[in-house]
Amino acid sequence: MNILETNASDQEMIRESAIDFAKREIEPLKMKWDEAQEFPIEVFKKMGHMGFMGVLVPEIYGGSGLGYQEYITIIDEISQVCGGIGLSLAAHNSLCTNHILSFGNEEQKHLYLPKLASGEWIGAWGLTETGSGSDAGGMQTTARKEGEYYIINGSKNFITHAISGDITVLMARTGDEGDSHSMSAFIIEKGTPGFSSGKKEDKLGMRASETAGLFLDNCRVHESQRIGEEGQGFIQALKLLEGGRISIGALALGIAKGALKSALAYTQERKQFKKPIAKFQAVRFDLADMATEIEASELLIRNAAKLKMKGKSTAKQSAMAKLYASETAVKVSTKALQLFGGYGYSKEYPVEKYYRDAMLCTIGEGTSNIQKMVIAKELLK
Repeated sequence: MNILETNASDQEMIRESAIDFAKREIEPLKMKWDEAQEFPIEVFKKMGHMGFMGVLVPEIYGGSGLGYQEYITIIDEISQVCGGIGLSLAAHNSLCTNHILSFGNEEQKHLYLPKLASGEWIGAWGLTETGSGSDAGGMQTTARKEGEYYIINGSKNFITHAISGDITVLMARTGDEGDSHSMSAFIIEKGTPGFSSGKKEDKLGMRASETAGLFLDNCRVHESQRIGEEGQGFIQALKLLEGGRISIGALALGIAKGALKSALAYTQERKQFKKPIAKFQAVRFDLADMATEIEASELLIRNAAKLKMKGKSTAKQSAMAKLYASETAVKVSTKALQLFGGYGYSKEYPVEKYYRDAMLCTIGEGTSNIQKMVIAKELLK
């Protein structure tokens, strides 16, 4: 199915398939995974069969051959049920898989994309380090050329799927520190000598999405595993993050929608002074504000996706979408929790999970302040 040929009925079918999958495969177990901080690999393999693990990958490489509008819809619907599953789905598609799709050579694409798109393999992406979060240009992981191999040393932090990922696209410095043309991207398979993962992070939210560190100790990687030319890794990463921010916007959108749905249902059931609290004007105003900000978020996200599909730069639009949608998710989930009163603070109701999951959206793939820096830079060009 080509995105240029999809119509409203096709997109609605995609939405319904995501809704059905989330209700059947995720809803019954999401709190179990959250409590145990369990990354349910089998669910991702099932999503591979559904075509959700290679949404943007062309059919020639085993993917679904869809575009960003469909991708947003899938992430949105999955995240309305569980933000952790939505986050891992977004990271797999937008970062590892899309890096190889966007910048890999044909041999790399044919070797790795079918496995990633089918869900046979889980993908990870390594940019962040302990001392270089927002300052990615200050990374300390190095790759020294030795014959046909690169010897990589260093570590990465807060990496999604660091433990379970079958392959990782990882950035390392091949030149001088601070030079944006001194970093290169490498595909490293799990089990490569000198390549290991650390302990799983014990997180506030998104607990079904696995996060850990990666360690490289004289890890030998053949030059055929480098993506693109030497020194282009950071430039590639910046371009990828434009699309990645659209996906995090969609993740935040789904979390906000889930929180609003919970609040709408609860405020019509909960009675005070012999009538549902949804009858009170103050509650109605809260619900109206929540719904308005959610709709504004979706318009920003859909607009960025439209430009992306036209092949235009979306640096400003993606940053705006991610900034607004992520901050909206926090505000909406906070307000929803307050509308539940004391019950909102209890795990008996789902709203506390939306509240915990939402905050990550303002941090991952660039904090809110980083988004503002990107937007301002684009405005002042």
